[in-house]
Amino acid sequence: MAATTAVTPIVYRPNVAAILEREDGCIFVAERLNVKGAWQFPQGGIDEGEDDETALFRELAEEIGVTRESLKVLEKRGGYRYAFSKGRLKYGIYGGQEQAYFRCRYMGRDEDINLAATHQEFSQWRWIKPSEFQMSWVPKFKRSVYRAVFVDFFGIELEMPRD
Repeated sequence: MAATTAVTPIVYRPNVAAILEREDGCIFVAERLNVKGAWQFPQGGIDEGEDDETALFRELAEEIGVTRESLKVLEKRGGYRYAFSKGRLKYGIYGGQEQAYFRCRYMGRDEDINLAATHQEFSQWRWIKPSEFQMSWVPKFKRSVYRAVFVDFFGIELEMPRD
């Protein structure tokens, strides 16, 4: 009789991500402070007792200084999952994240964006057309989520890098 090995299922941390979009259709992306060349959308975990929309507005205020008053939620889609690379665990239990993505109209000014609002996670930011986003900017373990997000929200299939 063959021995069986139990596989521990991945526990996914609830998470939100924000696609900020200006009236002209350009979207906000920011470069991670600790990973040069890694551009992404603001994102963060949902704290205990929070709903996903509350977490969204808290994360945007913390990460880029943007307040609820300068945003209008246009659409939300959930169920995006990724596992962390190399079996890494966050907080000792989470092997990945399950994200709800919010596409929001940004009605504020560029001057309202403050990367050092609380704890700085990004070194710089910019507005780009969705078609200008490069999958090479995204760590490999997150690429399938970003690819699905761009198809779902913009109808764009971004090319996967060959690395």
